[in-house]
Amino acid sequence: MALLTILTICFVIILATSQSCQMPDDFVAATSPGHIMIGGLFAIHEKMLSSEDHPRRPQTQKCVGFEISVFLQSLAMIHSIEMINNSTLLSGIKLGYEIYDSCTEVPVAMAAALRFLFKFNCSKETVEVKCDYSSYNPRVKAIIGAGYSEITMAVSRLLNLQLIPQVSYESTAEILSDKIRFPSFLRTVPSDFYQTKAMAHLIQKSGWNWIGVITTDDDYGRLALNTFTNQVAANNVCIAFKEVLPAFLSDNTIEVRINQTFEKIIAETQLLDVLKNVTFTDGRNSFHFDARGDLNTGYDVVLWKEISGHMAIAKMAEYDLQNDVFIVTNQETKNELRNLKQIQSKCSKECSPGQMKKTTRSQHICCYECVNCPENHYSNQTDMDRCLLCNNETHWAPVRSTVCFEKEVEYLSWSDTLAILLLAVSLLGIVFVLAIGIIFTRNLDTPVVKSSGGLMVCYVILLCHLLIFASTGFFIGEPQDFTCKTRQTLFGVSFTLCVSCILMKSLKILLAFSFDPKFQNFLKGLYKPIPIVLICTGIQVIICTLWLVFAAPAVEANVSLPRVIILECEEGSILAFGTMLGYIAILAFICFIFAFKGRKLPENYNEAKFITFGMLIYFIAWVTFIPIYATTFGKYLPAVEIIVILISNYGILCCTFFPKCYVILCKQETNTKSAFLKTIYSYSSHSAGSLAMSHLSLNSTNSNVAMTNPSSSGKSAAWKKSKEHQAKAFAQINRENVTNMYKSLPRKRISSI
Repeated sequence: MALLTILTICFVIILATSQSCQMPDDFVAATSPGHIMIGGLFAIHEKMLSSEDHPRRPQTQKCVGFEISVFLQSLAMIHSIEMINNSTLLSGIKLGYEIYDSCTEVPVAMAAALRFLFKFNCSKETVEVKCDYSSYNPRVKAIIGAGYSEITMAVSRLLNLQLIPQVSYESTAEILSDKIRFPSFLRTVPSDFYQTKAMAHLIQKSGWNWIGVITTDDDYGRLALNTFTNQVAANNVCIAFKEVLPAFLSDNTIEVRINQTFEKIIAETQLLDVLKNVTFTDGRNSFHFDARGDLNTGYDVVLWKEISGHMAIAKMAEYDLQNDVFIVTNQETKNELRNLKQIQSKCSKECSPGQMKKTTRSQHICCYECVNCPENHYSNQTDMDRCLLCNNETHWAPVRSTVCFEKEVEYLSWSDTLAILLLAVSLLGIVFVLAIGIIFTRNLDTPVVKSSGGLMVCYVILLCHLLIFASTGFFIGEPQDFTCKTRQTLFGVSFTLCVSCILMKSLKILLAFSFDPKFQNFLKGLYKPIPIVLICTGIQVIICTLWLVFAAPAVEANVSLPRVIILECEEGSILAFGTMLGYIAILAFICFIFAFKGRKLPENYNEAKFITFGMLIYFIAWVTFIPIYATTFGKYLPAVEIIVILISNYGILCCTFFPKCYVILCKQETNTKSAFLKTIYSYSSHSAGSLAMSHLSLNSTNSNVAMTNPSSSGKSAAWKKSKEHQAKAFAQINRENVTNMYKSLPRKRISSI
C-alpha cells in the first residue's frame, strides 16, 4: 500500500513538471481533509525554471530537479499524521494536512503561505485584513517547514500576522532565534550559532589557524559566515579566503536526517504556547524547545573520505552543544579525530612558550614572526600575543623564559666567606683586649701601667674596644629591626667613650710634663676627667636617642637589582648617621691636637705620639669610608663599615696598648721605679736647660739688635743693662725650679702622671 502511494505521488509530481505553468492547486503535493489542518512546506523540486533571463510577467513557472530526500520527508509527515489518526490519541478528532512544494523558491512558498492564511470554513478563499487577528480563525492551524532558512524567514514574517506556529525541520539561521522578529517560529534543529561554534571548536582542537571558508549565497550562508568569522577570530584563527557559491546546490550523496515527528497532538486553542513547552523523546534522548524556540539537539561530526574514487561519509563524533564537547563513540573514530591535528593548516609556525607573536606586514593576524620574550618577561603558552611581565619586586625571568623565578634574598650571612673572615678578625681583637687586660692586671704596680692612668681607666678603654669589636657581629646575618638599631648605637657610644678617655689621657700627659706656668694653669682648670668623659659620652647618647626616636633604622628590601632582593638596614636618617660619625671625628681631632703637642715627652712612658698615630689611622679609615659607602650597594655594604670599624679600632688599640705591653713583656728593666725616675730626671734637665738657653738666645739677639742702632738715644745703654739683670734673674729661677723638682720627684706618686 505504501509503495503504491509513493508511486502515485511520484506520478502526480512528474506529470506536474511537464506543464508549462502551475496554478496553486497544481503545486499541492498532497492534501487530506480533517478537523484540524496542518500545513507543510517542502522543497520537493530543486528550483523553478524560468523561460527568460529576466521575467517580465508575474507568473509562476514550472519546477524542475526532483529531490527524493525531501520527498521522503513529506512522506514522513503524512505517515505521522496517519498514525495519530489511526490511534486513540485524539478521540473524535481527525488531523488533515495540506502539503505544498516550495520549489526552493520564495515566491512559490509565499503563495502557499497565503493559502494557509485563508479563513476557516469560508466559501471564498480570502484573507481578511484586520488590525487585530486575535479572533481570526485560519484554515491551517500549524505549519511544518520550510527547509531553507531564506524561505522560512519570508514565510514566518507572513505567518506572524496571525501568530500561526511554524516548526522548521531544517532552517538553522541564527537570526530565527530572535523572538522579537519571529515570535511564532520553532525548529527541531539547533541554531547555526552552535553549528559554527562546533566548527570553530573543532578547528581550535585541531591546532589550525589558517583556513578557507566556502558558503552559499543566501541568508543561511551569509548569516552563518558572519557568526563563524566572529567565533574563529576570537580563537585567533585567520580566514585565508572566502568563496560564495550559488544557493540551492544539491548533492544526492548527502542524506538528510528525517525530521522528528510529533508524538503528541494538542488541542486547537493556545497551540503556540503549548508547542513551546512540549517535550518529546525518540526512545533514547529527550527534546524540548528553549526560550528562543530552538531544539537542544547536537550535531554529528562527519568526515568525507575518498575510497576507490568515491566519496564516503564517516561519522567521527557527536557534538554536545550544551556542554561544548565532542563525544567519541569508539576508538577508531577517536584516532581519526586525533589525526586531524597532523594536518598542517597554519600561515606561520607556532611560537613556543618563551616567545611571542610579532605581526608582519600581512593583513592577517595569523601571519607573524616569533620573537623571544625580553628579560623579566615570560610566556607560558604557545602563540601568545604578548609576553607577560614578572613582578619586578619579587620575581625575575631571563630572556625567552616560560616562567618567572623568585628573586633570591641575599644578605651578609654568617656562612659567607668574607663574613667569616671579618668575624675571625673581630674575635682576634677581642682576644687581644682580654690578653691586654690580663697583662695590665698582673703588672698593676709597674710604672707603665700607672702612667697609663691606672687600671680603672685602662679597663674602661679596653671595655670600649671590646664592645666595638662585638658591634661588628650585628652587621652580619639576616637584618632585623633590633640589630639595625643596635649596631650603629653600640658602635657610636662605645667609640665616643673610648676617644673621650684617650682625650683625658692626652690632656693629663700635657699637664704632667708642662713647664710653662700659664699653660699648666690652663690645663689644670680644664682637666676634669669624670665630668668631661660623661659630658662627651652623654652628647653622643642624646644624638643616638633622638635618632632612634624620630628616624630609627629599619629593615628594607632593596629590589632594584634584577635577580636578587637585598635585605639591608636602612639607616632612617642620613643626617643622624652623619652627625654621630661627625661628633666622633670632632673628639678624635681634639685628641689628635693634644697628643701632637705632647709627642716629644719621655719616650718610654709617653703615649702621645702613639695616640697621634692612632688618630691618624682613624681619620684615614673613615675619610676613605665615606665615598666607598656612598657608591657601594649590595649585600657586602655592611662589610665595608665592618672593615672601617676594625681598622680604626685596631689602630687605636695597637697604638695605645701594644707599646706598653712591649715594655712590660720585653723591656722589663725599663719598667722599674729607678729607671722611670732616671728618665724623668734626664728629660727635666734637658727641658730646663733648653728653656734657659732659649731665653739667653733671645737676650743675645736683643743685644745685637741694640748694637746695630748707634744713633739711638741714651736709653739704649739703660735697656741693655736691664736685660742683663733679667737674664741673671731668669737663670737663678731656673736653677731653683730644677732643684725643687728634683727634690719633689721622689715624693710624688708615679700614678699622678
